[in-house]
Amino acid sequence: MAPQKPKRERLPVRHPLHTQPMGMWKSLQAVRRNVLSIIPDVMTRQPILSGKTGTRWHMITDPTAVRRVLLERLDEYPKSDVTKNLLRPAIGESLFVAEGAHWRWQRRAAAPVFTARNVQNLSPVMTVAANRSVARVHSAVPAAINMMQEMVKVTFDIIAEVTFSGGERFDSQAVHTAIDAYIASAGKVSVLDILGAPNWIPRPARMFTSVSMAQMKRIADQSISDRATRGPGEIPDLLDLLIAGEDPETRRAMREEELRDNLLAFIVAGHETTALTLAWSLYLMGFDSDVQDRARAEIRAVAPDGQITGEQVCDLPLVRAIIDEALRLYPPAALVSRTALADDTLCGREIRKGDTVILPIYAMHRSHLNWPNPDAFVPDRWLQGKPERYSYLPFGDGPRICIGASFALQEAVIVLATLLANFRFTAVHGRDPKPVMVLTLRPEGGVWLQAEPL
Repeated sequence: MAPQKPKRERLPVRHPLHTQPMGMWKSLQAVRRNVLSIIPDVMTRQPILSGKTGTRWHMITDPTAVRRVLLERLDEYPKSDVTKNLLRPAIGESLFVAEGAHWRWQRRAAAPVFTARNVQNLSPVMTVAANRSVARVHSAVPAAINMMQEMVKVTFDIIAEVTFSGGERFDSQAVHTAIDAYIASAGKVSVLDILGAPNWIPRPARMFTSVSMAQMKRIADQSISDRATRGPGEIPDLLDLLIAGEDPETRRAMREEELRDNLLAFIVAGHETTALTLAWSLYLMGFDSDVQDRARAEIRAVAPDGQITGEQVCDLPLVRAIIDEALRLYPPAALVSRTALADDTLCGREIRKGDTVILPIYAMHRSHLNWPNPDAFVPDRWLQGKPERYSYLPFGDGPRICIGASFALQEAVIVLATLLANFRFTAVHGRDPKPVMVLTLRPEGGVWLQAEPL
């Protein structure tokens, strides 16, 4: 009797990284469709790869080299012009775009906004929004639900409330529409960006969304002006904290335009990336019912009534591990790039001034050099200890690590745990999402699940 072949392990959806070299034109076409398409599969098995597509580039996944770029020589590896060109129309010279001294003083001024105490104070808003999400899902049963759309709704509810709790003339729908249009269209890399065309040459896609972006900025400006007149609330929200913030070294406070840009940066980043994290986490719950059941048991032991509060977040290690694993498999910022301002050496490879250094985080998180069974969904890996520093970068690392990471993780745990406490989720056959990165890594086609009330 012939020996049976071992059963092939079922893996969650992934984007197949390319195995054949791509020329310049093919690379330009690929990056417009899906940024992940320019990452070669070999980057999951080796620490560095170099090439030339218009300019010299180097992809790196080695944690020691990544540490050098993000920490040891931070000022010599600023964000690339392509990245800045994508972000600047929406969020100006905010923390996410600024470099050098201009970034440092803003970071010092904004840091107190995201202290553990302030983040904890905002958790009741997250609990209320999570419960509203439960009600919406209940109303849709028994039909299949696109949980990506639902997560966009709940995270935008949260960021709008914790940013503009006074509600002063804040048109949340207009802001949401502008953000969605920008990410879907203007956020795409332009051929002119890739070719290194000067910034003064217009990028057509970004021109098409300029009206909605201008409206979004007017709404934010009016809210800042109204808040300055009204004053802070009993529990300060993000806008109150930003207005009150100042650089402890220089005593410089943000001007209205700087407040506006950073406010919009927090709204865009805090809404989009957390929605994606939750959507991918729910996809994985539908993919692995055993892990879902274990997480639900953990939640019920901590909160029998299904009401998840900020104080309970640290008591839900498996729920947090699910989120960490979703961020590993589907990092919202799945590829970032830097420009070398000086000659250097990474992984023994010569880096010249002007070269582009790419951190393919999607490949880094699936590297066979850094992770056992890297394409599998294994949340228990996070219960066995932390990974090597600079091998896991869902929020970046070094001095420029995402300032709102603790806020996002608290929000994600509260929302995911609340939903799992109230529903059992199963996947809809034939409707798996496709990982596609434009500005962020989205589940194209949505995350369609059946929700069974418990």
